[in-house]
Amino acid sequence: MAKPAPRLAFVASDRPDAVEARDRLAARYGEVPPAEAQVIVALGGDGFMLETLHSEIHNAPPIYGMNRGSVGFLMNDFNEEDLISRIEGAERAVIHPLVMVAIDKNRKQHRALAINEVSLLRQTRQTAKLAVSIDGKVRMKELVCDGALIATPAGSTAYNLSAHGPIIPLNAKVLALTPISAFRPRRWRGALLPHDARVTFEVIEADKRPVSAVADNLEVRDVVEVHVAEDRETSLTMLFDAGRSLEERVLTEQFSN
Repeated sequence: MAKPAPRLAFVASDRPDAVEARDRLAARYGEVPPAEAQVIVALGGDGFMLETLHSEIHNAPPIYGMNRGSVGFLMNDFNEEDLISRIEGAERAVIHPLVMVAIDKNRKQHRALAINEVSLLRQTRQTAKLAVSIDGKVRMKELVCDGALIATPAGSTAYNLSAHGPIIPLNAKVLALTPISAFRPRRWRGALLPHDARVTFEVIEADKRPVSAVADNLEVRDVVEVHVAEDRETSLTMLFDAGRSLEERVLTEQFSN
C-alpha cells in the first residue's frame, strides 16, 4: 500500500512570481492550512524563509523553501515537478534560535528570538562603546565599534560573514561573537563561544552613544543592556534537496570566492 503524500501548506512572499507559483502549486498538489500541514512550502527568498520560520515557531512543522527571491541560500531551486518526491527525499537541518532579552533606557524588557543573529548597532554618528561579559564574567571592558553581533551556525553565512566573522559548520555547537568595524581593540576579530554561553552586552555612555539591538528583523531602540543565549527548547527544521543540504552549502561557502 502506497504511503500517503504529506499534507502541504503553501506560503509565498508578496513578489508576483512567488504568489503565482504558490497558486499553481496549491492547485496541483492540494493544500491544507499551515496549522494542519506536515510540511510548509515557502516560496520567496531568504528573508521570507526567516519570516516563515518565525511565524511557525510554535507550530514548527518542517519547512521546505523554494527560491522565488534573490540570494536563496536557505532555499531549494525552484521546480514545480516532482515536489512530493523531493520533499520525501529531503535532508533535514535542525536549528536552534537565539533568545534576546534587551533592556531599554526606560528599563523595559523586550524578548525576541533570532534564527540568524542578534546584532547591536550604533544609532548615530557616534561610535558605540560596549562591555562584553560571557557567563557573568567581563571579557572585554570596552569595545569601541559600530556594533557587534552573536550569530548561530545557520546565520554565520549572513551578516556575520559580511562583518568578516567565521563560517560555522551546523554541528559545531558554537556561536560567533563578531565585532562590526571595531575601532578599539583595532585588531580584535571576535571569538567563538560554546553554544551554551550566555552573553551580556552593556552599553557604555548610552545617552551620548545610543545603540539599538536587532533580533533578525525586530529592532529595539536605545538599549542599555542586552542578554543573548541559545534557546535549546525550540527546534526548527528546514528541508533541503538530497545532496544540497544546509551543511553542504555552509561547507561550500568556505571555498567560494
